[in-house]
Amino acid sequence: MMKTNMENMEQTTHKEPHEQDRGRQEAADDIEGGTHGKVEQKQQGLREQVNDEGQRGQPEADNDHEEEQGTHNGVDKEEQGSQTWSGNPGSNSSEADAVPSSAISVPAPRPLGGGMSVVGIDLGFLNCYIAVARSGGIETIANEYSDRCTPACISLGSRTRAIGNAAKSQIVTNVRNTIHGFKKLHGRSFDDPIVQTERIRLPYELQKMPNGSAGVKVRYLEEERPFAIEQVTGMLLAKLKETSENALKKPVADCVISIPSFFTDAERRSVMAAAQVAGLNCLRLMNETTAVALAYGIYKQDLPSLDEKPRNVVFIDMGHSAYQVSVCAFNKGKLKVLATTFDPYLGGRNFDEALVDYFCDEFKTKYKINVKENSRALLRLYQECEKLKKLMSANASDLPLNIECFMNDLDVSSKMNRSQFEQLCASLLARVEPPLQGVMEQANLQREDINSIEIVGGATRIPAVKEQITKFFLKDISTTLNADEAVARGCALQCAILSPAFKVREFSITDIVPYSITLRWKTCFEDGTGECEVFCKNHPAPFSKVITFHKKEPFELEAFYTNLHEVPYPDPRIGSFTIQNVYPQSDGDSSKVKVKVRVNIHGIFSVASASVIEKQNLEGDHSDAPMETEASFKNENKDDVDKMQVDQEEGSHQKCHAEHTPEEEIDHTGAKTKLAPSDKPDRSNQNIKKAKVKSIDLPIQSSLCRQLGQDLLNSYIENEGKMIMQDKLEKERNDAKNAVEEYVYDFRDKLGTVYEKFITPEDVNKLSAILEDTENWLYEEGEDQPKQVYVDKLQELKKYGQPIQMRYMEHEERPKALNDLGKKIQLVMKVIEAYRNKDERYDHLDPAEVDKVEKYISDAMSWLNSKMNAQNKLSLTQDPVVKVSEIVAKSKELDNFCNPIIYKPKPKVEVAEDKAKANSEHNGPMDGQSGTDTKPEATKDSTQHPKSSGDMEVD
Repeated sequence: MMKTNMENMEQTTHKEPHEQDRGRQEAADDIEGGTHGKVEQKQQGLREQVNDEGQRGQPEADNDHEEEQGTHNGVDKEEQGSQTWSGNPGSNSSEADAVPSSAISVPAPRPLGGGMSVVGIDLGFLNCYIAVARSGGIETIANEYSDRCTPACISLGSRTRAIGNAAKSQIVTNVRNTIHGFKKLHGRSFDDPIVQTERIRLPYELQKMPNGSAGVKVRYLEEERPFAIEQVTGMLLAKLKETSENALKKPVADCVISIPSFFTDAERRSVMAAAQVAGLNCLRLMNETTAVALAYGIYKQDLPSLDEKPRNVVFIDMGHSAYQVSVCAFNKGKLKVLATTFDPYLGGRNFDEALVDYFCDEFKTKYKINVKENSRALLRLYQECEKLKKLMSANASDLPLNIECFMNDLDVSSKMNRSQFEQLCASLLARVEPPLQGVMEQANLQREDINSIEIVGGATRIPAVKEQITKFFLKDISTTLNADEAVARGCALQCAILSPAFKVREFSITDIVPYSITLRWKTCFEDGTGECEVFCKNHPAPFSKVITFHKKEPFELEAFYTNLHEVPYPDPRIGSFTIQNVYPQSDGDSSKVKVKVRVNIHGIFSVASASVIEKQNLEGDHSDAPMETEASFKNENKDDVDKMQVDQEEGSHQKCHAEHTPEEEIDHTGAKTKLAPSDKPDRSNQNIKKAKVKSIDLPIQSSLCRQLGQDLLNSYIENEGKMIMQDKLEKERNDAKNAVEEYVYDFRDKLGTVYEKFITPEDVNKLSAILEDTENWLYEEGEDQPKQVYVDKLQELKKYGQPIQMRYMEHEERPKALNDLGKKIQLVMKVIEAYRNKDERYDHLDPAEVDKVEKYISDAMSWLNSKMNAQNKLSLTQDPVVKVSEIVAKSKELDNFCNPIIYKPKPKVEVAEDKAKANSEHNGPMDGQSGTDTKPEATKDSTQHPKSSGDMEVD
């Protein structure tokens, strides 16, 4: 769209490589990922001429390429065609080149080895799931509670934080300081209507942060402290990171995190900041429905081939707080999102609220209590209603609701059945169909075009919701995907695709832009502004476009959402971008400034780069060229120059794709006209002149809506590190305290059992009193002491307990040690006796050395007998005369002294050796020997087979 008084602008389309955040640049590809370079040569020479009336010809396109591009359902054809807007002569002009990023190549996981983590995180409103890629495929991992579901909940206390399952158990007991249901607060100001609506629902306090964003106010470390939403989500992500590290047994950094498809740029940047706070490198923010589609499609072996009609599948995700629908087209090795719709305010919690409101009214009449005035009672009612809702999904009969000591020591009870529940939720169920209708209209599909309907999300288990979906599509719905874990599994697959540690099957993904985006800039016209819609709704993503402006001074571009009524966000602004260091050319003409705008892999819009084209004319010609060369077409009657440009990105393949769609033209009145292919003028006799150009990068100053400053983000990261350290210190303190408590209970129990024979009655009484005093101290003044106090207390107890424990252990282990030493002495004595009896096995031993061994054994026997006699005279309550360690040391000493002598091998007989040599010379190498001639061959063979498993690749 353009205003009538805007600058001249022409827009052309070509492809660029998708630049991943991790610094890797893949080759440019077709937006569908199918025709890589097919039309390169045909289109290099295409140019477009504009005549006096503002009409222009359309470049011819390769037919194969045209057919494939024609399958892009839901893609605005204006963006794929070349466009020209004519304005006042002599005014500043701007040209826009559309540059789609290459489709992402995706695989199914096959590990190649390496230490990189492959983790997908489903960051839900109520619960979170973590999936990892392992040799066996994608696996959803469990936390320390052996639960694969981790509640999105953080509880802050006087000394530490509890996150996940531990925090959920404190929702009722620590109401004001337990944070949950905060996902919708991302990237929003405190005054945002959504924040104020959520504020009513939440039992904890929200606070306006210094930058105007919404934060939470809780009591932590005995003081009131505000936390930004990025910090809160950062705490949760840090916990999920710890859980995945425990499962994988290695550090985790790279991950893919899911977000709702309706999240705006500000919300997406907020989640990215939270990932940084947690110490995670988010490779991609992935739309939840796209993750589900990837988890569904990558393992399908029966998808139609690329030249066949795609299989259209509808994915419906109704979670706890939001409802999303997308329709995707699948071909073999390819996934394309055609359209997506959503209701951000419809989810499982709305059905819970309907039950809560019903029972609140009933209890007010029946028991004369106002539940909504008591936050703790209200939370308990929410929990019970959620359980009742799940039970009603499986049972149609009346189900009871009973809560003991609910309020004012009252026990409350009621009942509900499925038909009553559906009547209560009639207005909610009516909201299921509109997004389904919308997604079909946007994708230009009929019901018969849909092959399958896949549902995920907890709320889709409600029978009435499934009934509404079935009623709309007139076909059965499919539940082949895990309703809870499909999103996390899709994210893990995407992470495996982006990670060099895994090799995966070829699979391309094309996502979409959820909202149309417009750029606005100042001009020299009367009203002073011009604007252009750079990305339409459902435009393919990731995607980049290059826009060329003719300017004499620095200028500002303002990006905003075109249709605010479609966006669930009160502020249409995305951000403003100032292109700096723009000056007139040496001849006084306007400079040609190329600006690249992008929707990146995270779905976030940005002005990626800007450069000025300095022209150096040849033969006085005033034509200018993008990057290297550009052809200038002069009209017969006028010198007006209007060109189709081909801008090449560094590192990309030098190719472009001409467009086949009907052209739309906006003249100075703003009217659009379409040109038929027959209107194309003949350009065969055009004169082409060349000019040298020079490209200089320009600095860009960005001001993004609700963007966290780097200093503030660094302070959040630092604070998270401090809190992690505080949690660690508190855990060590608690472990030290628990060690004292464990020692008291364990020793007291053993005093009356295994240690009873090893301590005198007087010492039993004394030690029992010490243990009792320590127990009392633990629950009184020792309840909250520093770690070192507990360590010292444990050492003090061990001074009394270790002698008893030592006597017990010595008594238990001494018989075995004495028996082993005795056996060794007897063995050596038998060898000496055999030697004295002239046994031929020992006739080679030196008599002097045998005498030494005999004397040593005699001394060892004397030592052993004396120690055993002395020990036998002692009672069990006395410390032993000889310790087990001394007996073991004596045994080792005997081995070291005697064994080298008595087991000395006999010398070899020379006659035997001579005979062996003779046999060797006569018969060749003996068994177990190898001739000298065969050694090089063996060596050669061994070098030829060093890697039997050479199929393994490592990226």
